[in-house]
Amino acid sequence: RRTTHYLFIVVVAVNSTLLTINSGDYIFYTDWAWTSFVVFSIAQSTMLVVGAIYYMLFTGVPGTATYYATIMTIYTWVAKGAWFALGYPYDFIVVPVWIPSAMLLDLTYWATRRNKHAAIIIGGSLVGLSLPMFNMIDLILVRDPLEMAFKYPRPTLPPYMTPIEPQVGKFYNSPVALGSGAGAVLSVPIAALGAKLNTWTYRW
Repeated sequence: RRTTHYLFIVVVAVNSTLLTINSGDYIFYTDWAWTSFVVFSIAQSTMLVVGAIYYMLFTGVPGTATYYATIMTIYTWVAKGAWFALGYPYDFIVVPVWIPSAMLLDLTYWATRRNKHAAIIIGGSLVGLSLPMFNMIDLILVRDPLEMAFKYPRPTLPPYMTPIEPQVGKFYNSPVALGSGAGAVLSVPIAALGAKLNTWTYRW
């Protein structure tokens, strides 16, 4: 049981990091915070609900969403510390606010007696409404973004080092990826069916 618990912590930490980063903007750089605010609000509220609901239903424990959001917050503070160590000012990165919205999701799950449909509909709506509001307040409290942008520009690649055609996303659109993904998904029920057939054959 203890091993399962530790494994769950690792899986949540890894998956929350992947979901958060791959959903688009996962952090507020001050020089373009307001530009990315809408994209961030949609992407992160969606990913918070998807990830938190998944783990909440897996454990059946209210509080899992807050735990999930806490891991993302810690990860973002690490990124903030990394930029600060490079010489950028403390306000150069604004850590997004996930935890209050996740607490509302947990509260919904608890108040509806662990009803997963209510958690998804009511809790998801509360996250979508509250997360932009909390982050708007958070961004208002920082220094002038334009001043930060001109004073501390982020390093970018020179034109001669810019890749002509990015190759990262090509794998996801390839038949190989589709086949391997389908194989990975189907392998579990097929293996279970094989085990069942093996049991039936043995009994026969």
